[in-house]
Amino acid sequence: MSAPYSQLSPHSGVPVEFPSRFGPIGALRQEVDGPVVLLVPGYTGSKEDFAPLLDPIASAGFAPVAIDLPGQQDSAGPTDEALYLPESLGEVVAELVGDLALGGRPVVLLGHSYGGLVSRRAVLAGAPVTGLTLMSSGPADLPGPRRQILDLGEPVLRAQGVAAVHRALEMLNAGNPRWLALSEPVRDFLRLRFLRNRPEALLGMGAGLRTEPDLVAELAKALRARAIPCLVVCGARDDAWPPSAQRDMAERLEADFSVVEAAHSPAIENPADLLDVLLPTWKAWLS
Repeated sequence: MSAPYSQLSPHSGVPVEFPSRFGPIGALRQEVDGPVVLLVPGYTGSKEDFAPLLDPIASAGFAPVAIDLPGQQDSAGPTDEALYLPESLGEVVAELVGDLALGGRPVVLLGHSYGGLVSRRAVLAGAPVTGLTLMSSGPADLPGPRRQILDLGEPVLRAQGVAAVHRALEMLNAGNPRWLALSEPVRDFLRLRFLRNRPEALLGMGAGLRTEPDLVAELAKALRARAIPCLVVCGARDDAWPPSAQRDMAERLEADFSVVEAAHSPAIENPADLLDVLLPTWKAWLS
């Protein structure tokens, strides 16, 4: 890559809000006379996680819409933890897809990480998508060290709140070279973003990451029945769901599978190579 990318990468997206059953959904939108690409972030993420993708997607003739899930950043959210599980949030995303698809406009849905679990639930809920992309997401609950962090963080979150969890994460990141390599403005953004999460959202999504069942067979059936194409893409060094598990998921879905040189967040870590996968695939789906 010729330049570093981050959630603060410049783009031409305009802040907008969409109505939902839980209140306004914050989003970044570029209005283009073409198919919509709806971008759904992961746990503790936000619409800004797609900042490096917005302008290139628009230049390719698609209208990008990146959202905050309920309870994140600029989106309202409920006080019931259970409403942040993938099934409930999937219904919210399905309703938004329906609104964006009015008039027969094609909508391609991309979900990153937890947003992938939510996006597949949206498809199972009947979202009228033209194509589905699952990025750095998995077939079921989260394995490995990230799950252990959730286990350790939940009692702190319940007893002491979001700020205490963030202080603990800062201690964990103190010696992390990837964290230390971030610019001060990016670290400030990530700190403030984390503190804007509703505690119920962190608890509910955390539960979802640890309890979501394997729904690959159900999703494969739904995709076949509605002739919806699917792409699974991940970073070669993904430390959430292993690339091997994501490849197996793609095979079970009869979906295309691609790997880019990145860890868990290809949209930030290597947007150029990611776009080289996404854009031709989406154009082929819509040709």
